[in-house]
Amino acid sequence: MSKPSNADWLARSQAAVWHPCTQMQHHAQTGTPGHLPLVPIARGEGAWLYDFDGKRYLDGISSWWTNLFGHANPRINAALRDQLETLEHVMLAGFTHQPVVELSERLSELTGGALGHAFYASDGASATEIALKMSFHYWRNVGRPEKAKFLCLQGSYHGETVGALAVTDVEIFKSAYAPLVRAATVIPSPDFRQAEAGESPADVARRAAAALEAHLERHGANIAALIVEPLVQGAAGMAMYDPEYLRLARALCDRHEVHLICDEIAVGCGRTGTFFAHEQAANDGNPIRPDLMCLSKGISGGYLPLSIVLSSDTIYNAFLDDSVARAFLHSHSYTGNPLACRAALATLDIFATDDVLTVNRKKAQKIESALAPLADHPQVKHLRQRGMIAAFDVATDDPHFSRKFYRAALEHEALIRPIGNTVYLMPPYIVSDEAIEHLGKAISESLCETLGMSV
Repeated sequence: MSKPSNADWLARSQAAVWHPCTQMQHHAQTGTPGHLPLVPIARGEGAWLYDFDGKRYLDGISSWWTNLFGHANPRINAALRDQLETLEHVMLAGFTHQPVVELSERLSELTGGALGHAFYASDGASATEIALKMSFHYWRNVGRPEKAKFLCLQGSYHGETVGALAVTDVEIFKSAYAPLVRAATVIPSPDFRQAEAGESPADVARRAAAALEAHLERHGANIAALIVEPLVQGAAGMAMYDPEYLRLARALCDRHEVHLICDEIAVGCGRTGTFFAHEQAANDGNPIRPDLMCLSKGISGGYLPLSIVLSSDTIYNAFLDDSVARAFLHSHSYTGNPLACRAALATLDIFATDDVLTVNRKKAQKIESALAPLADHPQVKHLRQRGMIAAFDVATDDPHFSRKFYRAALEHEALIRPIGNTVYLMPPYIVSDEAIEHLGKAISESLCETLGMSV
């Protein structure tokens, strides 16, 4: 009996699976500029994915920003096998277990104890909703119900569930559902691509912070929280900004009694050069801390659905009461799943034993060197990098650019999926120097082919 091929799995998938964040019609338009190919994956090993026909693809985007230490990582695999023999799941309402306790303690330690309470869910959008609800409910519990509105940055993305869409400012995701959404107020982004003549990234950050200050002076009495993606706004096209904005935002939130929520779902776990991105902003030499922090994606190494909201003592204590109505009554069936928590503990073990942040700084330099020649490309704009995230914008009016580039990169054995006209890299941390060179070459050649230029 012959083994199933790519064609077999493509046909079955197109007939039965409704894929996320996709116009399914694009998968069927073979041979057209707008075609978006489905790629059947048979297995993964390290930074590589392999299809059923034996072709390989270097995972340049960490499978939607989740994979940190490679596919089928032996150490995470071993931890999960061990956990499978002990406890696969138990509800966290009224019960607890070793992996969730140890993970909560270790995450608190990573914040210096500033965020000492961990609430668990399954995905990033859920974490956003939990943080928003915690902030809203906190102000109600302390007798300030008028503080019920939220602020988010221009171009922000915090998830696609109805609550998360309230603080997401990406039109394509929220326009169809606007009648369902209690929209937040959008304030200027510190994205340094918006710099005016003579402005530095820090200048742009201060200008955006001034707009935040003006808004809080007028409306701070009614604002519950400001939510930000620290340093890099992912779905906005890897919009990067100076840490000065976070430092100023923290001070302004303190002054106006507004919670600061840091969405570290994509940028946490070492992506930007520090374990948490917000740590790169400091007051008097000490990193700022948010009141609430959202984690997901890489925290489980890219293995299992897991999200966490870390809370300060002040917020946690406001829910302690004999009245059940003052409790935080939010739940998921798989909250704090032991397997997912064990994967996260194994991930943190790798950080601790392999000095990952130091190694990543060297890999980031390799990525910078691999992409440096693109700075001279006539259609490349805003080549930029923050830690293990690198990006550039492409000046083109082709509405099919992202799909054409994606197809071209696949032909060069690379998984690179642009966001609009923004091409970015976010590879697993175990990517080798040779693989980084491969990604740089694949990007350069795919760009030229997509734009109809000679290599």
